[in-house]
Amino acid sequence: MTKDTIGVDISKDHLDAHRMSDGAICRFANDCAGHRAFMGWLGQPETVHDMRIVYEPTGPYHRAFERRLAAAGAALVKVNPRQARRFAEATGKLAKTDRLDAAMLARMGALLELEARPAPNPILNDLKDLHMAREALVKNRTAAKNRAKNLTLTVLKRHNAEQLRQIERQMAAIEREILALIKDDPDLARRFDILVSIPGVSAITAFALLIDMPELGTLAQGQAASLAGLAPVARQSGTWTGRAFIRGGRANVRQALYMPALVAMRFNPDLKAKYHQLKTAGKAPKVAITAIMRKLVVLANALLRDGREWASSLT
Repeated sequence: MTKDTIGVDISKDHLDAHRMSDGAICRFANDCAGHRAFMGWLGQPETVHDMRIVYEPTGPYHRAFERRLAAAGAALVKVNPRQARRFAEATGKLAKTDRLDAAMLARMGALLELEARPAPNPILNDLKDLHMAREALVKNRTAAKNRAKNLTLTVLKRHNAEQLRQIERQMAAIEREILALIKDDPDLARRFDILVSIPGVSAITAFALLIDMPELGTLAQGQAASLAGLAPVARQSGTWTGRAFIRGGRANVRQALYMPALVAMRFNPDLKAKYHQLKTAGKAPKVAITAIMRKLVVLANALLRDGREWASSLT
């Protein structure tokens, strides 16, 4: 049981901290010296284990702070910024400053008793950066291909073709680097092998699942689908019942699962049968495909949890 909750608002230059037990507030620099000062502010090293540290992800600005806390054994709670803002609005706190946000995070963690999770593997930060760079290149490639349809001048066509070749080389280099980092880590390498054993899941899809959903393998069945935004949300009030639909979750994971679902519908006998069952029941193709995507992420979670590769009997 944690004895105290600390809310920390993280920006590029500063850490604004609020301690729930006594309302103490303090600002620290977001650098090595500031992190040491923050640890001193928390108290004796042996008491850090009894504290829940609540913060929002802020791209590269929270990573070093997160690593420092994880090394000290603190209970880390990284919350979704949208959920934190809605909590503030629900409690009537409309103003937004760094200090107010720190206090709100501390209160949110204490009242909701948010569950702490281990800090991610530091390698995942590097993988995330590489994956984001690859996604940017994919967008650039799409734009270049679209431009190619409207170009008439020879020089512009040549330049556009050269740009496409350069993008392809850069994407290939990034993919090799991602695979090398994964293979260098025994745990990630095993998880990768399990994912690519699933029919329809390519190396690129496995990259996305490992990087954008590192919790896979530790989640309950419903949690995996919900975290990916693939669990239908019920809508009912009184005697009225609305149509359930998916919402929220991690869009990158859904995008990564779309093509594997299409492939699985053709080459995975169990999922192919499930798709035809849904179509026969009158479900729209989009609804049936979403159901296959949901089964894929649930399957991936189960395989990673059990540490075993895919076999047809497991679906």
